[in-house]
Amino acid sequence: MGLFDIFKKKKAATPDYTNLTPMDMDVGYIFDYDLSTWTVDEVFVYDWGNDFFSKEFQVNNSKYTAYLSVEQDDELVMAMTRKVKIRAIDENLPEYITSHKAPPPKITYQGIDMLLDKEAPGYCGKMDMPDEDWKEFISWDYYDKNDDFVLTIEQWDENTFEAAFGKVVKYFQVSNIFPNPELNTDI
Repeated sequence: MGLFDIFKKKKAATPDYTNLTPMDMDVGYIFDYDLSTWTVDEVFVYDWGNDFFSKEFQVNNSKYTAYLSVEQDDELVMAMTRKVKIRAIDENLPEYITSHKAPPPKITYQGIDMLLDKEAPGYCGKMDMPDEDWKEFISWDYYDKNDDFVLTIEQWDENTFEAAFGKVVKYFQVSNIFPNPELNTDI
């Protein structure tokens, strides 16, 4: 080692971008899905208790904003959804949930019969703001009989409801995951 070598900074190891999964994504990442390239705009983390977490990515393809939900259970479970108005599902749905403390076991939306699969209370926070207050909510997931479509209803407080509808996504349908080279100087 020469005299001046001690002043040289060691170059950081280049991260391995060849084996990224949807769980690895962060703000600015790009990926391909359904013949379109999508960009991750925001990352939300869900704490379901018992050390079980999932992620939801707000994504866009320059035409639409959508949400890619990803959880690692026994296998990777994903869905690509878009927000829908709760009253577009059923004009009396918020009142039904409030009076029954749960939504109905079956909902027909866009001509598709959706069956209640699970109820899950949890907390949600933004990935880039870990010190922010996490918000408590309850979520109900519905699937059609073939598990092709998903409808999620969330209640955030007594009178605040959100809903999303979309498709179940297979692992191979999300591909070419990379950090956006325009936003990442490590590439």
